[in-house]
Amino acid sequence: MVHYLDHAATTPVRSDAIDVMVPLLREGYGNPSGAHRMARAANVVLDDSREAMATALGCAPGEIVFTAGGTEADNLAVYGALESFDGTDPVAVCSAIEHNAVLDPVVHSGGRVVPVLANGVIDLEALRASLDDQVAIVSVMVVNNEVGVVQPLAEIAEIVREHAPNALLHTDAVQALCWIDLAEAASSFDLISISAHKFGGPKGVGALVVRDRTTLEPRVRGGGQERGRRGGTQNVAGIAAMAAAATATVAERDAQCARLEAMRDRLIAGIVAEVSTASGADAVHVTGADSPTTPNIAHLCFDGIENEALLFLLEKNDVMASAASSCSSGAMEPSHVLAAMGLPSSVGLGSLRLSLGYASTEADVDAAIAAVPAAVARLREMGS
Repeated sequence: MVHYLDHAATTPVRSDAIDVMVPLLREGYGNPSGAHRMARAANVVLDDSREAMATALGCAPGEIVFTAGGTEADNLAVYGALESFDGTDPVAVCSAIEHNAVLDPVVHSGGRVVPVLANGVIDLEALRASLDDQVAIVSVMVVNNEVGVVQPLAEIAEIVREHAPNALLHTDAVQALCWIDLAEAASSFDLISISAHKFGGPKGVGALVVRDRTTLEPRVRGGGQERGRRGGTQNVAGIAAMAAAATATVAERDAQCARLEAMRDRLIAGIVAEVSTASGADAVHVTGADSPTTPNIAHLCFDGIENEALLFLLEKNDVMASAASSCSSGAMEPSHVLAAMGLPSSVGLGSLRLSLGYASTEADVDAAIAAVPAAVARLREMGS
């Protein structure tokens, strides 16, 4: 039996989404930009989905721009804001722990990267110092995809409005919908990115909330779809499935948060107890232990081992997880998120992200508690 603990990477598609998507793929394949009745029917599905997404995200239906996923939504936000800026030499600003879908465009455009504190929360004083009248966009993700740290969006918005009055505010909320009420948390933000496959929808579909007061240059030009903000024939079946998944996610969010927080806490406590008993109290580092975090991510670092080997052993025991690290220039390096939080390389190289979701069970937690300490112990024995 496979035990899937990688929901932060992608979630299983919800049955609600599949039930909506399959008939549209088989029979509802009209182009929503057309004029005949099959096209009109597809357009009705698109309008209904837009209404559902607006309800889930706390915005007007006309503020929803459908995209091919979170990366496109993030790119549209950053580059679109820079190209729409009313002035010369526009600047983009982001935090040091952003997903690369934001971080790369900001760095590529010559923007400014703001450090975070050791707990992963953005340094508000450094943010304030990075702002001026040339800043076109400030992007800070509400939930970090690796360690689950939640950023103080209200405080960030207040600082940006005061010190960079010309800037648009963007949040990458790809990891947030399952855990955060975005209608409240991101109400003062101009741009909000989401991706369907993070909350039980299909891959390859997402959305960007673009407030009506916001001007944004399109990145994909073509047939004028999405009110001219993103060209291309819409993925009607995928969008409808995303809307169904979002509706189900919001409806059960409070209950899932409570259930998964208890499971996450048991998962961390069980692994820490076993590893510490075998190797000593400092043998495992719990990332984000002193931070505001979502209830689904257990991020642990084990000194003296390599996470690639750890993941291999876990997979052999049918536990699917991720390391949240990358391989660069042929040498393993800790992720930019852990580096920004100040974790030593020797600790970051042994990182492990175990992430839960709506489909997680107590059996998944039991399997991880059994497999992780045993794998860590084996790798340490091999390295001694």
